[in-house]
Amino acid sequence: MKLQVGIIGGAGYTAGELIRLLLNHPKTNINFVYSTSNAGNKLYKVHQDLIGDTEIEFTQEINANVDVLFLCLGHGNSTAFLKANHFSNNTKIIDLSNDFRLIKDKIIDDKEFVYGLPELQKEAIKSAQYIANPGCFATALQLAILPLAAKGLLKNDVHINAITGATGAGTSLSKTTHFTWRDNNFSHYKAFNHQHLGEINQTVNQLQSNFNSAINFMPNRGNFSRGIFATTYTKFEGSLEDAKSIYEVYYKDAAFTFVSDESIHMKQVVNTNKCLVQLEKHGDKLLITSTIDNLLKGASGQAIQNMNLMYGFEETQGLNLKANYF
Repeated sequence: MKLQVGIIGGAGYTAGELIRLLLNHPKTNINFVYSTSNAGNKLYKVHQDLIGDTEIEFTQEINANVDVLFLCLGHGNSTAFLKANHFSNNTKIIDLSNDFRLIKDKIIDDKEFVYGLPELQKEAIKSAQYIANPGCFATALQLAILPLAAKGLLKNDVHINAITGATGAGTSLSKTTHFTWRDNNFSHYKAFNHQHLGEINQTVNQLQSNFNSAINFMPNRGNFSRGIFATTYTKFEGSLEDAKSIYEVYYKDAAFTFVSDESIHMKQVVNTNKCLVQLEKHGDKLLITSTIDNLLKGASGQAIQNMNLMYGFEETQGLNLKANYF
């Protein structure tokens, strides 16, 4: 028996990737894809890479008894949707917005959401019914510093510079997402107050309760479509070998996060659910480079990874994807 899956908000980039993954997952059947603006249209009319793969149409009808529900709504809309629509007590829900990621927001009615970063709390995800999928920047940046926080080694300010592709802004056009603006261009935005900092600080304090330094995050817009590349540095008293040992032990059982001895680059992970991490020591500073695909490990791929854990499937099932390397 395959899981019956519903998707709410089916027209965006994350939903498109989610549909692609679910169509090829051996344990799932897409029961419905809900979109009020596209009802009656074939999925491939919006997600044109799906032509020849499916004849499913968008619908305005909701099946409240699906096994799994993915919410791909804009930030702030998942709460309103769940208050207005009721699903079976057996339905597991994975939300890809930021509505339930923080502890103060994790409960809605009788539903308590678990933060879905597998490298942080895999066992809690396995027994959860409701998952708050992490943000894309939050995923790349947390995976860069989790091993240090787990050892209580974040004793100074953390400095992060990260760049994301245009798909991170979603499908709605604005000045900074038009091709003519983005092409051959580069800019920062939301300096030091990006919304994903809440998740990052929450996780660090969960692992290292005495952390009271600053996480200085500078997010940047790149002139490419997808991917995140982040450089993080902080003071570290040990040697490079000490740091590598800490990271390799922490990620030894991680299905998708790998510590590289060589310099890493974004093409190694685009179109995959992988996160690559690489370490360098410069004087008293440890430089941690991390890279992910913002739409996969940063969104839809991680959502599938969480679903696999919730149902006891092989964690990598449906996610053995090859990078678009060339």
